[in-house]
Amino acid sequence: MEDKNSFKNNSNLSKVLVFLSIIAFSVIIGGLFFSSRPAVNNRMVETSAGPQEIFFTAAVLPEKLDFADEAVPLENFDVRESLDREMLIVTNFHSQELLYLKKTNRYFSIIEPILKKNDIPDDFKFLALAESGFFDKIVSPAGAVGIWQFMKDAAIQYGLEVNEEVDERYHIEKATEAACKYLRHSFEIYKSWTMVAASYNAGITGMNRQIDVQDSRNYYDLLLNEETSRYMFRILSLKLVISDPEKYGFKISDDEKYPIIPFKEVKVAGSVKSFTEFARANNINYKLFKQFNPWLRQPNLKNPKGKIYTVKIPEVGKYRKFVFAESSDLQ
Repeated sequence: MEDKNSFKNNSNLSKVLVFLSIIAFSVIIGGLFFSSRPAVNNRMVETSAGPQEIFFTAAVLPEKLDFADEAVPLENFDVRESLDREMLIVTNFHSQELLYLKKTNRYFSIIEPILKKNDIPDDFKFLALAESGFFDKIVSPAGAVGIWQFMKDAAIQYGLEVNEEVDERYHIEKATEAACKYLRHSFEIYKSWTMVAASYNAGITGMNRQIDVQDSRNYYDLLLNEETSRYMFRILSLKLVISDPEKYGFKISDDEKYPIIPFKEVKVAGSVKSFTEFARANNINYKLFKQFNPWLRQPNLKNPKGKIYTVKIPEVGKYRKFVFAESSDLQ
């Protein structure tokens, strides 16, 4: 009985020693591994002068800033810190910001003249970017769609056609015109473009409710829900970076920006049995036709009221020849 217990004790002691040895070995190896890694707040990069330590830093905020010629009160600590928060996000989301810089050339060329024609400040193009990122297929959880993220009822109210066959919220020119009508209507209420932009997010009813409760018509003085309280500062951050990308560490040449594709307009009256056949008859494929006319929601068009629609036919062949000629000249 004593010999058996002695054997058990020796066996248990051996297991404990082996277990402690494994832990000690793991600690040593782990220490060597982690001691060789750079600190979490910096990184090492190889340069011609050897390894260099790079620290992550925050973007320097401007001393003065405006939206639609209305001054942003950056002297207020809460306003400055709100802008700083959004600038940290925008300037460090590199892939998204680079994509925006590539896309804005194409979309601004459409939006800017419509804003100007309707006497809407040019800065509202950054509101459209903040709304959708210029992803025309994006649909919000609430059901808002298109570049300007219109809800169905609001779209119809401001003159857009929305049904199973046609949804002009996806029509960038017509949606921009409708957005201008909303912005102008909102300005008649608030007499402040900053409040107009905020109302685009919160809604006129929502903004009016907070104005009544807080007895203020100044966006920067109002306590709003999380999304609307950050909304203007996201727009302002996009304005700063898109307007002067190199100042904030982004560099894209004109050749890297997505080009403006030329197109011709074709009138469509009556029904269309197949947009695939229609596209082929116009020397493009169905995919390109839909990319340029996303507001046509079906593969055909019944058009029971016999309306006349104008569709875009991209002149891709001409563009490709142009690019080829340009690249050949550079060689």
